[in-house]
Amino acid sequence: MAGYEGESERMWDEYDWERFLREQDQKTEKYMQLLEKYLDDPQRDEIIAREMGWTQLLDAKDWSAEVDALLDEDPEEDDDLEPDQGAKSVETFEEHSLYRAAFALTIWIDQLFDQKPLLQNEPAAIKLATHSALASAKLAAALSGDDVDEIGMTIAYLKRALKAITISMDAAAQLLSEKLITRAQHSVLQQRLFQVRDGIITLMGEYRSEWRRRFGSEGYRS
Repeated sequence: MAGYEGESERMWDEYDWERFLREQDQKTEKYMQLLEKYLDDPQRDEIIAREMGWTQLLDAKDWSAEVDALLDEDPEEDDDLEPDQGAKSVETFEEHSLYRAAFALTIWIDQLFDQKPLLQNEPAAIKLATHSALASAKLAAALSGDDVDEIGMTIAYLKRALKAITISMDAAAQLLSEKLITRAQHSVLQQRLFQVRDGIITLMGEYRSEWRRRFGSEGYRS
């Protein structure tokens, strides 16, 4: 992918993708704040489009439909794929051992909540569940792409997954210190968290090596 305006044409590395993803996060957060603020306003879409700087939508004859389209979740883009293509994309990440370990972690945490319903009201437990699920989602994003030219994007998503798992590990330690889970439960939880964390680190190393092999060390900022 080309660089930002003013930059020479080059392949994006993980840092370019991180910058891009942070900008998208900020835009998404701003959009959700505006949506909540003007939810009941009859001119909601027009106001949001103006606040977001979507002048092309304001100038369009039927811009409201385009604004609504921006609310669509990414998975709906799969509707445009041929059935075999969509199935192949899903199978790619769902069959990956690292994603399966992350997904199994979220299932285990759900079962823990079933055993200890009071955990659902504990901030540390909520943080554990939320960020474990987030790690799983970021892994799905990282492992879904089959474009070898977007290695930087894959690494950027892996780093986000790693950050989420690290936060989950801190939350697990807090649950143990507050005696909200037993040592045996923490031991199993920690083992599963380390399995995912170590898997992410290993995969990041492999993709970084592949980046250097394809594009050379000069284009990589370590």
